Amino acid sequence: MNRDDLPPSPSADPSDADPRRRGIRSFVLRAGRTTRGQARAMQDLGPAYLLPYTGQPLDLAAAFGRAAPTILEIGFGMGEATAQIAARLPQHDFLCCEVHPPGVGSLLLRIGELGLTNIRIVAHDAVEVVDHMLAPESLAGVHVYFPDPWHKKRHHKRRLIQPALVARLATRIAPGGYLHCATDWQPYAEQMLQVLSDEPLLRNRADAGSGGFVPRPDWRVPTKFEQRGLRLGHGVWDILFERV
Repeated sequence: MNRDDLPPSPSADPSDADPRRRGIRSFVLRAGRTTRGQARAMQDLGPAYLLPYTGQPLDLAAAFGRAAPTILEIGFGMGEATAQIAARLPQHDFLCCEVHPPGVGSLLLRIGELGLTNIRIVAHDAVEVVDHMLAPESLAGVHVYFPDPWHKKRHHKRRLIQPALVARLATRIAPGGYLHCATDWQPYAEQMLQVLSDEPLLRNRADAGSGGFVPRPDWRVPTKFEQRGLRLGHGVWDILFERV
């Protein structure tokens, strides 16, 4: 989940209590209150822009009403950066996964305000969406921006970018497509770089001598969280790999 403007996560993880629930998940349940405007957007715009999780392969052309390159975004937080990226790239469609209701409502608000037609939202765990709703080589790209870094070593197993998920994502990206990650936590950036480098279906787009990282691409609009960190002198690392 993108951490842009989200409240802190709870200290306990339900998966620790029940081993059967362990595994890769794209989210952590968080507290938060849905505003009246967000609730109204869910009611008014939800029928047009929210897709149900079905566990069945998704017809992307039917879902968007056109055939266009589709980008999967995993965890968009409050959705401001997502809306701006979609506005900048109208020739692309964006399938966005987020389970945080205020974030879903916030993005729906921005969709209405900006008149966007190239976003669809699945309010469900992105890992299950990838596994059951996306066909092999159906995506032009995947965005994973500022996922929870799980700073403590004993919590690293909860990090989203792990070999198993990256392998699954790579099969859903068409050759020539890309996987783009960004984080403000250097140890996580280094782990991401190693995990993506170990995936045989992916190739790093970074220039030689860059340390494996790339400058922020023009399409990635900085989030409020990121801008706040940059003002405080924090670093940000972008990682961009291409599907071979």
